[in-house]
Amino acid sequence: MKADNRTKISELQAIAKTIRMDVIRMVARHGQGYVQQGLGAADLFTHLYFQELRLDSSDLKWQDRDRFILSTAHNTAVYYATLARAGLIYPEMLEDYCVDGSVLEINASERLTPLIECTCGSLGQGLSVAAGLAMGAKLQQRNSNIYLMLGDGELEEGQVWEAALFAATHKLSNLIMVIDLNYMQVEGDARNVAAIDPVDSKLENFGWQTTVINGHDFDEMFASFEAAKADKERPSCIIAHTIPGKGVPFLEGQKSHNMVLPPHIAIDALDWLGGRP
Repeated sequence: MKADNRTKISELQAIAKTIRMDVIRMVARHGQGYVQQGLGAADLFTHLYFQELRLDSSDLKWQDRDRFILSTAHNTAVYYATLARAGLIYPEMLEDYCVDGSVLEINASERLTPLIECTCGSLGQGLSVAAGLAMGAKLQQRNSNIYLMLGDGELEEGQVWEAALFAATHKLSNLIMVIDLNYMQVEGDARNVAAIDPVDSKLENFGWQTTVINGHDFDEMFASFEAAKADKERPSCIIAHTIPGKGVPFLEGQKSHNMVLPPHIAIDALDWLGGRP
């Protein structure tokens, strides 16, 4: 890899670590929350907002912006932290995460910023919204891509597969879906709830381009997003294997959907990540 690319990846890794620390602090204020998902998805969010998405921080309503849909709308600690570190909301707002009356709700909503394109409180809806936006952008001949983050548990929803069929039928090549494949949902291991694997071949049979990557490897992220944008005939899906609790060794791999996070555990986690509250 070229030296400038290696430097860029080092910068992304440092940002992701900062976002993980933000997640710990935000959840720790409440003693419980979506910390495992946030730590696991931090690298993906970092790549999206610091490398991939075309946005204008001076004009959040720019019509030709790339659009991002968070279908797993409860995974907001990492989402808000990413927006703050990217200069799209004020960092001090993170202290109001999940406080009554705050715009930083547990499920992301349009109250916060125009960049929250929709509220996906019920899981399984995001791909339908993203496909509609992608179709609209195509019809209006806009040079923008639609990105979606989908949780693997959402693959159990029939609406997801209806939307996948629609996107492939209409050759929505401006639609790029990222599946956060951590096999974690509220009922436990997703594979014990429904047989979602093999995700890649199922989507390929629906007419999608798919790539399976390590969701913590920025080299693989660079390559997979470039391949997605190069395909002009099909929607693309990047299936990213992630580890719940990534970055904190004693949390890694624990499939806890809404984890209890006592103060001493949060402090230990921040020590591992390199910071203190």
